[in-house]
Amino acid sequence: MLARSALNILKRSIHLKPTSFAFPLAKQKHISRTMTSNTRPLCLIPGPVEMSSSVLQAHSTPATAHTDPKFVEVFGQSIEMLRQVVATETAQPFIIAGSGTLGWDQAAANLIEAQDNVLVLSNGYFGEGLADCLECYGGQVTRLRAEPGNREDLSLVRKELQTTKYKAITVTQVDTSTGVLGDVQAVAKLVRELSPDTLVIVDGVCATAAERLYFDAWGVDVLVTASQKALGCPAGISVVVASQRALATMSSRATPDRAVKYFATPCVQTIFALNTSLKEILANDGGMEGVFVAHERTSERVKGAVEAWGLRTVAVSREAAATAMTAVWLPEGIQAADLLPKLKARGVVAAGGILAGLAHRYFRLGHMGITATQDNGYVDVMLAAVAGALEECGHSVEQKNAPPRL
Repeated sequence: MLARSALNILKRSIHLKPTSFAFPLAKQKHISRTMTSNTRPLCLIPGPVEMSSSVLQAHSTPATAHTDPKFVEVFGQSIEMLRQVVATETAQPFIIAGSGTLGWDQAAANLIEAQDNVLVLSNGYFGEGLADCLECYGGQVTRLRAEPGNREDLSLVRKELQTTKYKAITVTQVDTSTGVLGDVQAVAKLVRELSPDTLVIVDGVCATAAERLYFDAWGVDVLVTASQKALGCPAGISVVVASQRALATMSSRATPDRAVKYFATPCVQTIFALNTSLKEILANDGGMEGVFVAHERTSERVKGAVEAWGLRTVAVSREAAATAMTAVWLPEGIQAADLLPKLKARGVVAAGGILAGLAHRYFRLGHMGITATQDNGYVDVMLAAVAGALEECGHSVEQKNAPPRL
């Protein structure tokens, strides 16, 4: 299949050594709390996210051949840096033009064959989408669904692993529809204990570079992610990281493979932007640990404000809540369609809900990437805008109870 051909072609750049090829960094300006006619609304949805000026500059370079030695080096560097971001020494990252959901197809096309049993842990809209994708490739899918705001019930996962032999298990680390954080570490631990041959596939599209994930230490086999969220660059890149065990599974498929051949021209400028963003991520004080801590602190601040306003998050507890985003139930009598235009008028683009039958009842905020890791004032703008919009909608908020800026 095309996805499998692409995986083989992109292996060629893994041994490239870093060079000095880079884009000059531009300073990130602190943004004012007040919207003026010369400013644009901040995009504070759960992806795409705000990007640094250096990333935007890297994305606006002139046309470059995908065979240019400078680009080849940048491609190789990006693969090496992705290993650092997800904490793996041996897994193989693949960078392909496409959406995060293309990664679902890459995983399914290469690892799942007709009648393979797959256990899908669904915490929302995107867990269901992944299950649908796996069924398209012949997988016999069992879905363990959590109620909105809850995450997977580990006792039910244990029961399934004890009673059925599964080729793979999937967990969505952050389901963007609910802001629920899947417990990847606990799920992977259960798999190693009860069904060590089962592949662990993680949808990390809204999690990678924001939520903690230690690919090798936790025993993850496939991580699917994308460029436009916490990786902090424009949409258009599908990233898949595959363990050596996953690659061996692909090579031993019973279904005949297609011959390797030219796949497609890579998205050169977007990979330049990704390379710049990865450098910025890894340059944070404390490396990836510093990145995780910054997201945790930002999340605490946002969720603390939500609680101080008398509102509830969709995630039922802080433990089950993502640090990259927050989904918030609206007060009675206020719908997403009432709030979102008022937010935009105050300089913030937020997202409505997407759960069937519940979409009008909640809204979603993204606070990942440079919104969390840089002192740019974006969270100040967000919280002030939400408080003002809620007041305009008729919900009284006591901002004096909101946590101070961290």
